[in-house]
Amino acid sequence: MNLIGLTAQRMKYWSILLILSSLFTISNSFSENNKEINIGVLSHRGYEITKNNWSSVADYLSDSLDAYHFTIIPLNFSEIEAAVKHSKIDFLLANSGIYVNMEVRHQISRIVTLNNRIDDIPLNIFSGVIFARKDRQDIVDIKSLSGKHFLAVDKSSLGGFQMAWREIKKEGLNPDRDFLSLSFAGTHDEVVMAIKKGHSDVGTVRTGILETMAQKGDIRLDEFRIIAPINNDGFPFLHSTSLYPEWPFSKLKHTSNELAQLVALALLKMNSLSHTDHNYISWTVPLSYQPVHELFKELNLVPYERYGRFTLVDAIKQYWQGITAILLFILIMGIMSTWIIRLNTKLKKSKISLEYRHDLILNSVCDGIYGVDTMGNCIFMNRSMKRNTGWEIDDFQSNNQHDLLHHTHEDGSKHELEECPVYLTFKDKQPRYIDDDIFWKKDGQSFPVEYSSTPMIDHKGDIMGSVVVYRDISERKLADEEKRRHQTEIAHIARLNTMGEMASGIAHELNQPLTAIATNSFACIQMLEAGDMKKERLIDILDIIGSQAQHSGEIIKQLRQFIRKDPLERSIINVNELINDTLLFVKAEIRKSTIKVIRNLDKNIPKVLVQPTQIEQVLLNLLKNAIEALHLIEKQTKILTITTEVAGDNAVIVSVADNGTGIDNTIKEGLFDPFITSKESGLGLGLSISQGIIEAHQGNLYLHSSSEQGTVFRFALPIISQLNDIDNNVAAKNLVN
Repeated sequence: MNLIGLTAQRMKYWSILLILSSLFTISNSFSENNKEINIGVLSHRGYEITKNNWSSVADYLSDSLDAYHFTIIPLNFSEIEAAVKHSKIDFLLANSGIYVNMEVRHQISRIVTLNNRIDDIPLNIFSGVIFARKDRQDIVDIKSLSGKHFLAVDKSSLGGFQMAWREIKKEGLNPDRDFLSLSFAGTHDEVVMAIKKGHSDVGTVRTGILETMAQKGDIRLDEFRIIAPINNDGFPFLHSTSLYPEWPFSKLKHTSNELAQLVALALLKMNSLSHTDHNYISWTVPLSYQPVHELFKELNLVPYERYGRFTLVDAIKQYWQGITAILLFILIMGIMSTWIIRLNTKLKKSKISLEYRHDLILNSVCDGIYGVDTMGNCIFMNRSMKRNTGWEIDDFQSNNQHDLLHHTHEDGSKHELEECPVYLTFKDKQPRYIDDDIFWKKDGQSFPVEYSSTPMIDHKGDIMGSVVVYRDISERKLADEEKRRHQTEIAHIARLNTMGEMASGIAHELNQPLTAIATNSFACIQMLEAGDMKKERLIDILDIIGSQAQHSGEIIKQLRQFIRKDPLERSIINVNELINDTLLFVKAEIRKSTIKVIRNLDKNIPKVLVQPTQIEQVLLNLLKNAIEALHLIEKQTKILTITTEVAGDNAVIVSVADNGTGIDNTIKEGLFDPFITSKESGLGLGLSISQGIIEAHQGNLYLHSSSEQGTVFRFALPIISQLNDIDNNVAAKNLVN
């Protein structure tokens, strides 16, 4: 880069300066009055010289921007980093190397570049000069610096060391290895004076220092020899290195863009002024600092300390945290992988063990178990199902389980698929229990079953199928049938025993109408023999004979029905009428024992669906128990009370009460158990059979109360609703015990 090129570049931005200067008048709108602004300046020649050289710039900015007061803060090489990092300054003026470092590390940005005026020639580039005393005949070029004492300004000084370091490296020398010593004086003037006095062999400073000191009379240029001088690039100062852009004037990250713009405009405006205090200083638009970046890369300086060389050690040093994290991750993954492999091995073993136990449990269960998918196809079955039905799982591969197992009801009617409980389980995910159904075997025979259908649901909540568990209830049904037959036998025996006990009463009941029939028959004969043929009188006597004969027939009919062993048909009756009919059986005993009967019968009581003979047996048993209890009292009036009432809308309540001495506490707890009785000759089956009869009618028989004042037994029978829609004759034929 030559002076003509720099001048052309400067003229290129002159038009920009004219436009920006028009904005200068609004400077007061961006800041507060008299705000302190600190400008940090690299003190490469000492604090006093720095203040003297740059105070005029601070004064100029304070005058130009009267809302601010600018102050120069001299900083040596070691102080700049802390001042920038902790925002102790607002602007920085330092060499190009320090700027590049701060730009990367702390995001400072250049706003203008310095022009050094030498003999009224503005220069915005500078270089470094390597020199020795002229009398050192052994130092003639860079290679001859090997084994010498080398003195520089500072390790971070661009013109005072780094430019020369680059040239020395080009010649194959390493200052740390090939120099006898490498030391730093701190300022350019100290380096020059140390070489002059012979305190060191070779030194380096930035360009212009030797000429400036010579003008002041501190040295003579002919006292020194320039090492590897460059004379053909048009640069007016003694120099030994390539040319680099001058110091940039930079704003810190916290400094506002508005203030930076005002400062840049003011500094650029200095070029057109002729103040004697600062006529050697001018500024230009910010230059490119790529040459400095290239120098730092070549020398591996911050921020390019690792540029161009990247060994394993460098990688470990630079990325040790990441490498440590990766190694730790690999270690953890290795441990986890080992653990997962071991866990998978255990899981596989556990799975095999679970499958074995599952099959063992599944096949050891006596109940049949099979599973179906959502298409109704069987996916597994246990050994019991194969044994019970004869079906194999292959039989279900192409057939729906419904079509094979329960396609038909017990009466032969078709069992529709849409009504199949297993099919419905797929639709609503609800478990079902069927207590009585039939399954069909492979040989075409059916057998009764009870079964449950439970949905299989996966972790997402979707239906996968269902599991059906069934049990063959053939033996239970036979046992129930045998039980019912046995109960019928016991009830028949109980009725016969009861009839034996009631024989005298029944004989008395039959004796009365038979005696009346005989007496009236003889009366008719006598009237006929005497010729007394009064028709009306004869009709009355015959009517009495017919009525008594009919009454005798009813008693005999009820006795025959009562002692029958065959199950009787249910019919819809009025309980009050049944009570009145039953009282006929015990009428003789009631009269004999002088018992007062009170009937509290609700006239509006609803009808019930029962087997009349069985309910008569229950009533007869309760009445006989009450009569026997009343036999034990002598002095007080014996009262037997029968009551009927409605319990809400659900049941009819029948109560049989006496005012006897009550039931012994020792037998209350097992009162309804078979063969438990307080009678000397009783079998203890009456209450047990009665309770079974009432429960078979979906009712309840219980001891309501018992004390010294008497005993109350009650039983409840459910009400048949919607009687208007039921035909009595049809109900009597279809509803069988």
